[in-house]
Amino acid sequence: MSVSPVQQSYLKAALWMVGWHAAMLMLVVAGRETTRELNVFEIMELRSLIGLVLFYPLVHRHGGLRAMRSARPWLLVGRNAFHYAAQYLWFLALTLIPVAQVVSIEFTMPIWTAIMAAIFLGETITWRKCLAIVLGIAGVAVIVRPGVGASNIGHLVMLVAAFGFGTAIVMMKSLTRTDAVVVIIFWMLVIQSAIGVAPALYYWSWPSLHVWPWIVVVAFCGTFSHYCFTNAMRYADATIVVPMDFLRVPLSAMAGWLVYSENIDVLTIVGAAIILAGNLLNLARPAAVPAKAAA
Repeated sequence: MSVSPVQQSYLKAALWMVGWHAAMLMLVVAGRETTRELNVFEIMELRSLIGLVLFYPLVHRHGGLRAMRSARPWLLVGRNAFHYAAQYLWFLALTLIPVAQVVSIEFTMPIWTAIMAAIFLGETITWRKCLAIVLGIAGVAVIVRPGVGASNIGHLVMLVAAFGFGTAIVMMKSLTRTDAVVVIIFWMLVIQSAIGVAPALYYWSWPSLHVWPWIVVVAFCGTFSHYCFTNAMRYADATIVVPMDFLRVPLSAMAGWLVYSENIDVLTIVGAAIILAGNLLNLARPAAVPAKAAA
């Protein structure tokens, strides 16, 4: 199944990223609540299986299972293998190094994305995109203020995870050129369910009654956040969309303040302002070069 090319629209990409950020913020809270009781593999498996049920109405609306044929199935498998492995390494890094360092290294992802998008997708890396990435990383560093201690295996694990996320994003952007968004997300849920079934069964324990609502929230947000992100990729280059994700850091800090009464200091506000400035610069279209008058 192929898709028709869509006209580039920074506004539509930004609006889809609003949906991504809203879902990811809810996922932070729901994820924290579920990990109090369940193993990560079990959470990831339940997220995919329940997500399939929640996502099926969109599948049905777009022609049902017969319409879910992909033009490049092996690229779908590769993309989801990278994404699943990166998710696991992210959780593993949380057990090895402080959260601030995990977040800092995670947001090297736009660098990998920009490099690979330029090499494999032919995207142009302009000075605006470079500056947006630099400002994003600077803003994150201001907010999380990572320590300068000796490195350990946790830093290497998180660096590999960031590379995995960046690779998965570039592969997803490539898939949007031939496959509908619904097809990409449907197979994400199917493939990651298949990858995770064995480790989930190994660590399986039945969730208690009070944690099931949080599991459903994880499944809903984990599924439809990717639906929003993939749609954003249809309307703009990866090097435009990915720097918008830097906003997740100050927004997560705000969610922590609202839900868990975590403090927001001046440096968090400064870092957020730096990130926002980089995104606004990246979204500004360059002035059109006036055409020469005909002789």
